[in-house]
Amino acid sequence: MFYLKEFEINILSDYDNVAQVNDAVRDFLSNQGVETYILNAFDICLTEALNNIIKHAYKEENGREIVVKLRKDTKVIEVEIIDEGQPRTKFEIPNLDFDPQDINNLPESGMGLFIMNQLMDELKYENRDGKNYFLLKKWLY
Repeated sequence: MFYLKEFEINILSDYDNVAQVNDAVRDFLSNQGVETYILNAFDICLTEALNNIIKHAYKEENGREIVVKLRKDTKVIEVEIIDEGQPRTKFEIPNLDFDPQDINNLPESGMGLFIMNQLMDELKYENRDGKNYFLLKKWLY
């Protein structure tokens, strides 16, 4: 059988609102019986994605809308983040080659996408109709 659960939260672009999204998503998924390691992965990815939207798409301008939509069924969790900020010029998942023990020489950029790509099963970005859509998928096995 196929059971679809949906959840949506809207916030304004302010770093202080990021934790509110993480808490709401964690509570929703936890109530659906999702395992802790997946909850933690979404915490990390949502924090990174939302902070990037606030910093890069909205240039730290407070009060701009960000919509987070979550869909879960028996096979997958999808989180779609929608904003109306500046579009990304490129969306390439870097293949970072670095020594994690050498913190003085960590890459300057691309770490967020690299980490999200490691934690999620699929990442997708597109800009259409003046909005940015960032989709994170995690398959449930």
